[in-house]
Amino acid sequence: MSNTKNSVTGLKAFLAEAVTPFHAVKAIQHRLDAAGFKVLDTDTVPEVGGRYYRIANGSSIVALRVGSNDLASAGIALAGAHTDSPTLMVKPKPEKTRQGYVQLGVEVYGGVLLNPWFDRDLSLAGRVSYRAEGVVKSTLVNFEQPVAIIPSLAIHLDREVNQKRSINPQTDILPILGQNIDDWSIRAQLKTRIEAECGVVDEVLDYELCFYDVQQASVIGLDRSLFAAARLDNLLSCYVGIEALLAADGETTALMVCNDHEEVGSLSAVGANGPLLTRVLEQLEPDPARYRAMIEASFMISCDNAHGIHPNFSDRHDDNHGPLLNAGPVIKINSNQRYATNSLTAGYFRTLAQRCSVPVQSFVVRTDMGCGSTIGPITAGETGIKTLDVGVPTFAMHSIRELAGCADVDYLQTVLTHYFSRYQASDVQG
Repeated sequence: MSNTKNSVTGLKAFLAEAVTPFHAVKAIQHRLDAAGFKVLDTDTVPEVGGRYYRIANGSSIVALRVGSNDLASAGIALAGAHTDSPTLMVKPKPEKTRQGYVQLGVEVYGGVLLNPWFDRDLSLAGRVSYRAEGVVKSTLVNFEQPVAIIPSLAIHLDREVNQKRSINPQTDILPILGQNIDDWSIRAQLKTRIEAECGVVDEVLDYELCFYDVQQASVIGLDRSLFAAARLDNLLSCYVGIEALLAADGETTALMVCNDHEEVGSLSAVGANGPLLTRVLEQLEPDPARYRAMIEASFMISCDNAHGIHPNFSDRHDDNHGPLLNAGPVIKINSNQRYATNSLTAGYFRTLAQRCSVPVQSFVVRTDMGCGSTIGPITAGETGIKTLDVGVPTFAMHSIRELAGCADVDYLQTVLTHYFSRYQASDVQG
C-alpha cells in the first residue's frame, strides 16, 4: 500500500505541472534531466549505458536507456502514451464583448465531454510565440489562477434541461473572463506576462492556449481507493511509463514515447503517425539489415486508459468484459484493429503481469457500439513492431475530471518496470 500511495502522490504532482502537452513534456524533461538523461541530437551516436531523450515541437518526447544486449537479436522494449487531452482551445481572434461581459471564443479539441465544463474555475496555459529584437521566440505560459468560468443557464430559463440538453460549441461554451474591461485583448495580456519573465517583447505573434480546471487531483472514497483528476487520459500513462523507465535496470534497451495529437488522429509531424519514433529507432541501429532484425525482435506496449464498467450504466459494456477499478490493467481487444492487440501480444502481457503478481483484465466493446482507438495500431503500422494495447480502467473518459483506481497506477507501473528491465525477444515467439 505504501508504494501505491507514493505512486499516486507523484502522479498528483505531475498532473499539477502538466496542464498542457507542452507543460507535460517540460515536466517529463525535468525528471529525465535530474536522472542524468542527455539530449539525443541527430548526430549523437547512442552508447551502451547511455540515457537519452528527444523532444519534438515541445509537445512530444522519446526517452530511452541503451542496454548492453545486442539490438538486432534482443530488440527493444518499447511503451507509448500520448500527452494531449480533449480541451477547449482559444481561437486566433477570440475577444468578444456581449452584454458587457468579456469572453473568449474557443475551438473544441478532440472528443470533449462538454457538460462538465460548466461552472468550473478555469485557467489558461499553453505556448506563445513572440518577436523580441527581431528574433522569433517561444515560451510557455500558465495563468495558474482561475481567470474564467462558463456559467450554466439557470433551470428556471430552461425547464427541460434535465430531460434534454444539447450544447452548441460555437455559442454556448464561451468562457467569461470579466465585466466592463476596456481595451482588453489576449495578446496584450500575454505580452505583459512574458515581459515580466523574459524582458521586452516587440509583439506577441501567435499562441496555442487552452483552458483547464484549476481543481487539483484528489484521493477520494471512504477507503481512499479512488483518484480523481483532470487529464488522466492519458497523462496517467505518460507518468507511469516514465517512472518505470527511470526505475528499470538490467541489460534491456528500453524506450518510452509520449506523442502529441492522439486525440485528433495522430497525423502530424509529432504524432504517432509521424516520423519521430522511427527516426530515433534508425539512429539506434543505422544498418538496414540489423534494423529490420531489431524491429522483428522488439515489442511495443501502447498504454491508454480503458473504460471501467460504470455501476450506473453497466448495460454499456459487454456482459463478460466490464473492467473494475483497482482490479488491474486492462488488455484492450478489437478484431477490427482499433486496438493493436492480438493473441500473441496479449499472452505475453499476461505472462509479464503474472511474473509481477499483478491482476489483469480485458475489454471488448459491445458489438453494437463503436470503438475508440489509440496510438497502438498506428505505431504498429508505422514500425512493424509487435504491439498490444493496455490501460488503466477509468470512469468519465474525456470529461474535465476523470476517475481511476489508486492501486491500478501502481499495478501498471510495476509491470512496465519489470518489462523495461527484463524483456527478451525469446519470450515472444510467433
